Amino acid sequence: MSQHSNNPSSLESPTLVLTPWSGSWDSDDPDANFKEEVTAYGLLDPLETLNGLANSLDIPIGALARYVLAKWATGGSEGMLHLGSSTVQRMRNTCDKAEERDTEKARLSAYNELREIIEWLYVPIEDPEVYEN
Repeated sequence: MSQHSNNPSSLESPTLVLTPWSGSWDSDDPDANFKEEVTAYGLLDPLETLNGLANSLDIPIGALARYVLAKWATGGSEGMLHLGSSTVQRMRNTCDKAEERDTEKARLSAYNELREIIEWLYVPIEDPEVYEN
């Protein structure tokens, strides 16, 4: 949990305690997988890696920690920006239609449609020069 107030001046350099967590959750908890990962990664010391990186790159460890947290925390938003709202909406509609139909055939069709979208998105990764003139 963050150890700062909502005071704007304290937001520039918040203090954060990196606390391992080993909580419990119900077997039907929709966030069980995430909570399990939080527990597992809590066994590691991220400062070992960050210290090595900070020393190697001559970047303050706090700046690296802020970068890692910001990059991870905004990953979903960044992905949305890269994909575009129309692609994300198309993917969601594909899944929604399959769930509405509630058949194995509809889900398989949705899988194939999603696979095609992903293949299309993968083209510039596979061939970075594909869109160059």
